[in-house]
Amino acid sequence: MKPIQKILIANRGEIAVRVIRTAKKMGIKTVAVFSDPDAQSLFVQSADEAFSLGGTDARSSYLDVEKVVKACLTTGADAVHPGYGFLSENTDFASQLEKHGIRFIGPKPHSIEAMGDKIGSRLLVAKSGVPVVPGYEGASQEISVFKKEAEKIGYPIMAKASAGGGGKGMRRINSPEELEAGILSAKREALSAFGDDRILLEKYITNPRHVEFQIFGDTKGNIIHLHERDCSLQRRHQKVVEETPAPRYPSDLKTKMSEAAVMAAKSVQYEGAGTVEFILGESGEFYFLEMNTRLQVEHPVTEMTTGLDLVEWQIRVCQGETLPQLQTPSQKGHAMEVRIYAEDPKEGFLPSIGRIHHLSFPTRDYLRIDSGVVSGSEITMFYDPMIAKMIVWGEDRITAIRRLVECLSETIVFGPKTNLQFLQKLVSAKEFAEGKVSTHFIADNEVELLSDNTKEELKLALSGTFFTSKELTSPWSKETT
Repeated sequence: MKPIQKILIANRGEIAVRVIRTAKKMGIKTVAVFSDPDAQSLFVQSADEAFSLGGTDARSSYLDVEKVVKACLTTGADAVHPGYGFLSENTDFASQLEKHGIRFIGPKPHSIEAMGDKIGSRLLVAKSGVPVVPGYEGASQEISVFKKEAEKIGYPIMAKASAGGGGKGMRRINSPEELEAGILSAKREALSAFGDDRILLEKYITNPRHVEFQIFGDTKGNIIHLHERDCSLQRRHQKVVEETPAPRYPSDLKTKMSEAAVMAAKSVQYEGAGTVEFILGESGEFYFLEMNTRLQVEHPVTEMTTGLDLVEWQIRVCQGETLPQLQTPSQKGHAMEVRIYAEDPKEGFLPSIGRIHHLSFPTRDYLRIDSGVVSGSEITMFYDPMIAKMIVWGEDRITAIRRLVECLSETIVFGPKTNLQFLQKLVSAKEFAEGKVSTHFIADNEVELLSDNTKEELKLALSGTFFTSKELTSPWSKETT
């Protein structure tokens, strides 16, 4: 297959900058597309060419398939990297590019479609022998049917939007009395977010961990995994801290889950980068959650421990090349990632818009910063208020945590409010250091985590001791410390 000459990045911010970096390393020209508020952004300045989509919000710019395809045809781009979010899992967009002979740096449309529907994907992977959470994904959406199925599953249950993710259209339902209101609420949110109000039911797993596997496939039918990532520290179903290897994770369990992840990918003849996500119960049972048919926000921790460039792998696979290696690579050390946001944790984590007057990060050989903003950049109301992803590496997990606390404490942001103090508090907790957290940890300990940091707590974390609070509890250890 002819090598790619010019890549249009159908995205913005830090992921656009990150893709441009690899493309330049490979000698490939890049095109940035941008909306009006992003005209002076770092990613626009970093690309070889830039094409204005006009508009202000995502719907009138980055989500407009017709505009993005036009940009490809106008600039002569022969491939598109969608990043994540926006059009990265849009089958119509991938199909439109295919019609024009433009390569989509991602899976084939049929794979995106198959895994994009939670009901269909559950049925599909279950046929391949992948364990799925007990639940109901039938065609009927009648409340009476939901009531009968919920009784079979057993409370508590989770109502989930079939057509989407990101925590939208999800409701925990604890009893029959809560069912109708919970279902209707989930349906309204799902319709608003995805234009599809279909709901499925799943057994609610108590105190779960969230473990995902990075997988990669090529056009020759080869599919491998590139190890796991633990993404259990979440707030409202949004990941806050990601790391690899996963803590407190037996090797036999990893083998079973990695085999299931590869089976799920093979069920749709997967090509390119993808992530198979699992929910892990306290006693070691695990179930398929979903498959993200794109690069993940947290892919840098995999790169830090394997020495691989996953965007380069994506491009090479798209060019028809065989995977650079056909066996799972070894991992070295431990890596963690946190997302630094312009938001006010003490005001419900509301976005904090405005100009960044000064932004600086420490410089370390074990630190990587992926960012789409610099001093002088504007955080607007139109897009995700992420300032940067901070990724650290250590020879072991405790070293990585200590380095992460150190780098967070030395980061300076003048302008909008940020979640820096919240992140410091979170990764300084003893329970986190011991790997004794679940997806509920932040919600269960929000009052303590939002309290003011003290110099003593940071000193403890930097020394590798970590602080203990009477209020901070760990669902996994079943102890109050």
